[in-house]
Amino acid sequence: MPALPSEILGYDRAITIFSPDGRLLQVEYARKTVEQGALTIGIVTKEGVVLIADKRIFEKLVVPESVEKIFQIDEHIGATMSGLISDGRVLIERSQEEAQRHRLIYDEPIRVIDVVKDICDIKQYYTQFSGARPFGVSLVIGGVDSEPRLFLTEPSGIFYEYKATAVGENAETANKVLEENYDENATLEDGIKLGIKALKSALGNKFKKERIEIAVIPTSTKKFRKLSKEEINRLVK
Repeated sequence: MPALPSEILGYDRAITIFSPDGRLLQVEYARKTVEQGALTIGIVTKEGVVLIADKRIFEKLVVPESVEKIFQIDEHIGATMSGLISDGRVLIERSQEEAQRHRLIYDEPIRVIDVVKDICDIKQYYTQFSGARPFGVSLVIGGVDSEPRLFLTEPSGIFYEYKATAVGENAETANKVLEENYDENATLEDGIKLGIKALKSALGNKFKKERIEIAVIPTSTKKFRKLSKEEINRLVK
């Protein structure tokens, strides 16, 4: 985000105040937080949805398995995030409860789009009131209803559906790789390899197997599953 002119800096003191050119500056600050977060990628294939996250482990003594960046919302829906992970966990836990409530009331799994709308309603709510701040996190939500679907939610409460997308640090580089190599007829394994290629391109010499977390939701089973360390090692060359 470019430097702000000095005459509008006072308009970032409260979330409810628009700047003269119609901007909510605290929402833009939240987007900046997302841009500096760890990279995360989602890809739709003909066989299901792939979610890939960089766990961004800097300390040698941290146990890699203890760092979680991909979460299960329901048996057929998963999510990953970039930005403030603590903010994201609040939204994930709310979504998990909503998915369970939907099953109890309607005796059927919740649709992916309904989870996305609920999260975005909460995000938008926190852009309206003084004394609150926007959620500084973007969620990439993937799942399988009758077909695989992938959504990106922004701090403002906007959401978009994608075939493939990346968000976080160096997301422009990763998205360029996705745009150039995406194939709608790809298998799940092809999707994983494409996501790893995009992650490698964005991270450069920071890339390490230990930093990767991968989950899939196949259309055949509609069951969220995280890949084991052995499966990741086999796929990462």
